[in-house]
Amino acid sequence: MPGIMEDHEREENLELPRFQTPVIQDNPHGWGPCDMPEQFKDMPYQPFSKGDRLGKISDWTGATFQDKKYTSKYQSQFGAGSQYAYYHEEDESSFHLVDTTRVQKPPYQRGRFRQNQRNLRGRGGQRAGDRKNQVNAKKYGKQQGLRNQKNQAPIKNRDASVTVRPDWVTIEEMDFPRLSKLSLPNVKEAEDIVCCGSLEYYDKIYDRVNVKNEKPLQRIDRIFHTVTTTDDPIIRKLSKNEGNVYATDAILATLMCCTRSNYSWDIVIEKIGDKLFFDKRDNTEFDLLTVNETSVEPPCDDSTSLNSPRNLALEATFINHNFSQQVLKTGEARFKFDESNPFITSPEEGEEASVAYRYRKWDLDNGVVLVARCEHDAVLNTPSGDLQFLTIKALNEWDSKLSGGVEWRQKLDIQRGAVLANELRNNACKLAKWTVQAILAGSDQIKFGYVSRVHVRDSSKHVILGTQQYKPAEFATQIKLNMDNAWGILRCIIDICMKQRDGKYLIMKDPNKPLIRLYDIPDNTFESENEDAEEEEGGLYLM
Repeated sequence: MPGIMEDHEREENLELPRFQTPVIQDNPHGWGPCDMPEQFKDMPYQPFSKGDRLGKISDWTGATFQDKKYTSKYQSQFGAGSQYAYYHEEDESSFHLVDTTRVQKPPYQRGRFRQNQRNLRGRGGQRAGDRKNQVNAKKYGKQQGLRNQKNQAPIKNRDASVTVRPDWVTIEEMDFPRLSKLSLPNVKEAEDIVCCGSLEYYDKIYDRVNVKNEKPLQRIDRIFHTVTTTDDPIIRKLSKNEGNVYATDAILATLMCCTRSNYSWDIVIEKIGDKLFFDKRDNTEFDLLTVNETSVEPPCDDSTSLNSPRNLALEATFINHNFSQQVLKTGEARFKFDESNPFITSPEEGEEASVAYRYRKWDLDNGVVLVARCEHDAVLNTPSGDLQFLTIKALNEWDSKLSGGVEWRQKLDIQRGAVLANELRNNACKLAKWTVQAILAGSDQIKFGYVSRVHVRDSSKHVILGTQQYKPAEFATQIKLNMDNAWGILRCIIDICMKQRDGKYLIMKDPNKPLIRLYDIPDNTFESENEDAEEEEGGLYLM
């Protein structure tokens, strides 16, 4: 009985379990709780996934698991998170300015230091060895510097095309980077004013010339006229009622392609009222063709050398004149314009070169009207019966080892593009000027001839190895010649000159810097040279 009583009392003392209903938040606008529970407020939360691996120790440095095999082993699919990141708030009040100036040591300490250094050197200590290594390193560096200087091409100081006199005043300096950014778009097509001269027909036999079927370059005795602007009788006549800026195509091409030039050149400008006349000086090398002007290693300036710049220029001009006449049909009737060549006299009949002149004008806006004399070298009958006007030029090889290492006799027939690319690199200015002249004249084609020396050390005998033709506008695109920029440069020079007072000016390319300068020069400058030149013939007689 006592046991039964104890069990009954124990049952009375036990409390029945109670079920407390949880607080349910009713969200009428969506799913989930409406606000944050009290026990979780102000506690950072970082999302996690049940698939994340556990077991990674606390990595305070971020460099524990650098092995590429385990880079993503303990990464969460939600990313690292920044909820538990530590941010240090800078307290500027804890910074203090510290004096870092070197404290001057007393003399006795300096003496002791020197004595210790001497002892170390004498005993062969570690510091003495370091000192010796530093000296050896300096010597090695100097030797390397001297070697690099020997390998580099020496800087050449070229001479100016004309000596600047003390009474010349510098008006403007125009550097090439600024000129390269100029642009004059949408220049209207040129209008022909006068056409004169006669042209021979191009001989298509020379289109089949190649390295295996080369032709010797012949000497043709003909006269080439290089008359400047103010000596041209037709320009003198046109200046009364046509345009206000006058020049030749060679002068315009030199100005429009000035940013590609390295050699010095100069052009005389005369301002009379509201008119500008661009002239070249007589008895100068303006009409000579440069060779390897833009090459990394231009020809040496030794005047006694066969390959000096002047000798190469004379050779290139000689080749160009002869080639342009040899590739023509000399025995047939010529194509003639309405007016004859204005520069020939009666004794020279039959000896003048095949050349025709177009006097054209361009409207450059703001009252600037340009009148220029342009040239054609030949005409060509197309299969459809049309007549095309040609500009004929010759590229010449003088020594392949000194001009890029591209030997024409090996590359011209199989890799003509490599030969032309090498010429574009070495003669960028000359090719650009030829292209501008062809565009100004309105030539339909520009013919290039490849002429090489028979022997490397003989500049008097040459052979024709091939020919190539382009449309001037397409070739300009290929050599990255921007005509808008070329017109912009010319217009900039014209505007600067138009602002000056009446008088004589000279524009010159600096021989050693990429810029051109405009000088105000006295009116009687170069007059003695012009008087001497008038006594001589105005043409170039080519033997």
